[in-house]
Amino acid sequence: MMKIELIEEPKQSLVDFLEEKINEYNQENWEVKQQIPLAVKIADEDGETIAGAAGRTFGDWFLLDTLWVSESLRGKNIGTQLLTTIEQAAIKRGCKKSLLDTLNFQAMPFYQQYGYSVEWTQQGYPKTGCKYFMSKVLATS
Repeated sequence: MMKIELIEEPKQSLVDFLEEKINEYNQENWEVKQQIPLAVKIADEDGETIAGAAGRTFGDWFLLDTLWVSESLRGKNIGTQLLTTIEQAAIKRGCKKSLLDTLNFQAMPFYQQYGYSVEWTQQGYPKTGCKYFMSKVLATS
């Protein structure tokens, strides 16, 4: 007989297994078979990463997972350079649209400045804040 077991602190191996099974199912059924990672970074003289962005391209879409600039470099146009560089690389891969999410204390006004629109806002995330899901049509010329 099958039994549902509640696991308060699951091992990472179980989480990875379940994620792998969903990915296998998606691969069999999704029209796009490959998500290709993409990243840009800036390193200091010692080779330490001081700013960067990462995401993935699939089909017509670029999903920006993260964009980070060290505190000492903020306000110096570095974020703009990272965003522009990674978007241009996504366009070269054939992407026509971009998607990201950002929290209320992060960078929503920054992304709006570069053409992103809020598609949906999740209020009360995780308690009193909110999360913005934003998209943009990428320029192809």
